[in-house]
Amino acid sequence: MVDAAAAEQFLDANPQFAKQYYDINFRPKVISDLLDNNRKTAVNISTFHDLTMVEESEIVFDLVRDIQDNLQMEKSVFNLMKHLSFMMRADRMSLFMYRQRNGVAELATRLFNVNKDSLFEDCLVQPDSEIVYPLDIGIVGHVASSKKMVNIPDVSESPHYSEFVDELTEYKTKNLLAVPIMNGKDMVAVMMAINKLDGPRFTDKDEEILNKYLNFVNLMLRVFHLSYLHNCETRRGQVLLWSASKVFEELTDIERQFHKALYTVRAFLNCDRYSVGLLDMTKTKVGPHRYTQEFFDLWPVLMGEVPPYEGPKTPDGREIIFYKVIDYILHGKEEIKVIPGPDADHWALASGLPIYVAENGLICNIMNAAQDDFFNFQKEPLDNSGWTIKNVLSLPIVNKKEEIVGVATFYNRKDGKPFDEMDETLMESLTQFLGWSVLNPDTYDRMNKLENRKDIFQDMVMYHVKCRKDEIQSVLNTRERWGKEPDECEEEELQEILTEILPNSKKSEILEFHFCDFEHSELDLVKCGIQMYYELKVVDKFHIPREVLVRFIYSLSKGYRRITYHNWRHGFNVGQTMFTLLMTGDLKRYFTDLECMAMVTAGLCHDIDHRGTNNLYQLKSANPLAKLHGSSIMERHHLEFGKTLLREESLNIYQNLNRRQHDTVIHLMDIAIIATDLALYFKKRTMFQKIVDQSKTYENWNDWTKYMMLETTRKEIVMAMMMTACDLSAIAKPWEIQSKVALSVAAEFWEQGDLERTVLEQQPIPMMDRNKSEDLPKLQCGFIDFVCAFVYKEFSRFHVEITPMLDRLLNNRKEWNALKEVHEAKVAAIEAAKKSKEEETQNAAGAKQASPERCRTHAERSTEVRVPRRLHVHSAADECARVRPAAPRLIDTIVVNLTSSWSL
Repeated sequence: MVDAAAAEQFLDANPQFAKQYYDINFRPKVISDLLDNNRKTAVNISTFHDLTMVEESEIVFDLVRDIQDNLQMEKSVFNLMKHLSFMMRADRMSLFMYRQRNGVAELATRLFNVNKDSLFEDCLVQPDSEIVYPLDIGIVGHVASSKKMVNIPDVSESPHYSEFVDELTEYKTKNLLAVPIMNGKDMVAVMMAINKLDGPRFTDKDEEILNKYLNFVNLMLRVFHLSYLHNCETRRGQVLLWSASKVFEELTDIERQFHKALYTVRAFLNCDRYSVGLLDMTKTKVGPHRYTQEFFDLWPVLMGEVPPYEGPKTPDGREIIFYKVIDYILHGKEEIKVIPGPDADHWALASGLPIYVAENGLICNIMNAAQDDFFNFQKEPLDNSGWTIKNVLSLPIVNKKEEIVGVATFYNRKDGKPFDEMDETLMESLTQFLGWSVLNPDTYDRMNKLENRKDIFQDMVMYHVKCRKDEIQSVLNTRERWGKEPDECEEEELQEILTEILPNSKKSEILEFHFCDFEHSELDLVKCGIQMYYELKVVDKFHIPREVLVRFIYSLSKGYRRITYHNWRHGFNVGQTMFTLLMTGDLKRYFTDLECMAMVTAGLCHDIDHRGTNNLYQLKSANPLAKLHGSSIMERHHLEFGKTLLREESLNIYQNLNRRQHDTVIHLMDIAIIATDLALYFKKRTMFQKIVDQSKTYENWNDWTKYMMLETTRKEIVMAMMMTACDLSAIAKPWEIQSKVALSVAAEFWEQGDLERTVLEQQPIPMMDRNKSEDLPKLQCGFIDFVCAFVYKEFSRFHVEITPMLDRLLNNRKEWNALKEVHEAKVAAIEAAKKSKEEETQNAAGAKQASPERCRTHAERSTEVRVPRRLHVHSAADECARVRPAAPRLIDTIVVNLTSSWSL
């Protein structure tokens, strides 16, 4: 048998064989044992001795296993520090963690007095026992500031040494070795070894050992720090996500909004309890640091009966009054307490912290509430569970206007540690989000107020527009006839009155294209409007109450403003022309009675509440209507005004229609009134022309009618073009009517031009410039050629019954052209006179340049003709003087001529 010495001698002589034998028979087992999670360290550190390479390797493997197994950073670092104190022969070691609290950097003890024989529980510093160093105090603060290792042989000679901890622990520090632990450029912690046991100071070898194992510390702290950051960001994301989901569920009330959001995220806040104090925001800010006060509250102060408020105020000057505190209890049994009008001595406010935060707008992080001297926290348990306040984090809730609307205060982090920088970031994100979300209820509240104001204004408008009881008597004189109000009468009694007072359709000529409103009063036009509904036979068919019909038409007449052209007379004329196109023009064959009623109603409503200015002016002047309606501004306003009247029960002529019928008439009114926007006219011309062309392909008129009645889109296009024809119908009236209406239109245009020149400070276009009124005939001719001619030519081609409108249009074109030619002749005469004068001036200048002798002879000869020439020039000047004023005032000549024709 080979003894140990011989085997050892053989292995030394054959290292290759020894390695091969070891790799095959022992290496797998060794590696397996080293990586065994249950393996206990084989290094004995109970007594100081030099480590072999195997023991040092064993320590390294122990550290690796620690990183793998330990989920607690402090435990892993503690094990490393025990080994380091053994290897460096240090009496004790400590770990100071870097953090920021309330925006101030500091170092706090996490592991204290670690040596080779220490127990983890004895060295782990509890939050209420922390020793905190600002960065400008002590050697620890100096290392953190300089971010460099220091090796101090004698601390008494160091200018940075502080005796504070020695006096606190009754220990004498002689020498120390301290090193910063960094994460890139960011400070993480400071590790310190104190008092070398086997020498007067720590050696260079100790520095090498510390630097060598510092990588493990960095790795441990980085792994756990990243894990913590990941956890914090996850919590932050969850908090914002869940709070957002609840914030947008509740838009009406800030209290319910905060309550839902804060209660939903309670699991992610990592605290035992939190409270939210809501500040009184009822006062209205009227200037920098000034808020209004009700006069009945202000008078006692001004009279000296009540002292003025001298208490704390928010940064923007509001009195700090918490009108409600919501307390969320998460420890033990979850509970929510709502305290309206809390007393000043309520535990959530008694400390003074919420008031301080509201006053200064600062984030306050209190690490040890019981020992805090600035705020007076309750030291006794708050309830029967024995819960006490240990650490506190308080933040202001600030809205988008940078006004503090509340204060959120969080108590006791669940792991016992004080709230750190990441907690501040998380809670600040939550309170900031809640503050911004206040915009939702604020916006909702403003919308409610605007809606209420709109209802009030609508009520005011309805009061002034709606037909009053005394006004309806001018049509339905039920008091005189029956001795009672219209709403007390039977339909038969009202019908009896209407039969007597409504005009005859033939005598009033409401079925004629040449209808003239000059001969009728505005009340007569109201009666004519009522008669049109009877002629359409829709009153009985759709059960329109007589009183409602009268009130509606009368209210329409009041809804039109008393302006130059777009007044009730124009509105009625458009409605009457629509009625005439349907009845006399035989277009009614394509439409149902319901559709005809909607079309005539749209005609009557189409310009209600017109302001005498066009869509472009609304845009230029930034009128609220332009902001409300993106396109067809005035047309959409007329439509909404008409619908507003119809929503009033006493004016709703559609009240007895079923849902489908009501939707139909409203849809047709939408199309018809919007179609009066001339900007849309050119889009529908080609489509209408195709429909007219298609009608000519049918030999049988009845077949075409049946086809059209089923073609909804084609009927809507025809209706839209009918509205254009009605809106322009004044151009197709007899010359005596059309010329007068044209002057009214021009006058309204000039009024807008005056507004553009004075209010907008812009030069109006020629059509709206009263200084170019002499161009009216030319403009009228252009308008007829460019816009009107197509409409009436196509309608005449579509239905021959409409030809009279085209004939009158062409006649009016001739009349305007004649006036245009007269004006052009006068302008030509002025230009000729001007040119003649210029030639004479040039001749006179040439004569002065002749010789004196010739000039004198010429002067003698010219004596005989001077008088006639002077007379000739004077006559031309007289002609210029007579003609020149007439050109800009051609409109006066037109008015005189037209007045003569009207009198005839």
